[in-house]
Amino acid sequence: MLSETLSDGLEAYGIGPAIRTLRLEKGLGLKELGKHTGLSAAMLSRIETGQIFPTLPTLFRISMVFGVGLDYFFAVKAEKPIASVVRKEDRLRLPNTMEGPAQFHFESLDFPVTDRCIEAFLAEFSSDTPTEPHTHSGIEFIYVMQGGLEVCIKGVAHRLNQGDSIYFDTRPEHSYSRFGDGACSAIVVTCAGK
Repeated sequence: MLSETLSDGLEAYGIGPAIRTLRLEKGLGLKELGKHTGLSAAMLSRIETGQIFPTLPTLFRISMVFGVGLDYFFAVKAEKPIASVVRKEDRLRLPNTMEGPAQFHFESLDFPVTDRCIEAFLAEFSSDTPTEPHTHSGIEFIYVMQGGLEVCIKGVAHRLNQGDSIYFDTRPEHSYSRFGDGACSAIVVTCAGK
């Protein structure tokens, strides 16, 4: 149990509301966020409403889903830099889900830049099993660098080969799967809708 002083001090940072704002901007439900973080929807709800404060490892796990650093929750918002370089060796490789085998792994190409208009990822698809169909607001652009990728949007399959690209509205349910032999990698750019 936290003392009143500690509780008041942590509450001043508004960590729970900040997580909720990020989640809603991404169009994610508590269950969806739970799948990506390995936390229960009930626990996430308690964090968002300020009933409990997350530990640093838990907060870091949540921040990775949104592509923000821990400083996002604690730092005073500063003026945006003109340019930010992300070195290959600094990128983190994460699975698309914390539950069961991953269908793909992704690396954020613009982490730890905060308050981004777009998010860019390098995705490596390792399974021909389609991902769970999902939906969120915004648009998505995919450019296939290697192999074959099937993007299924609202039940319609679009097969993309090396050098092909697709731009689509992410509000209809969509999923991804690799097809053919060998590795499949793609650049994925998302932009949240308003």
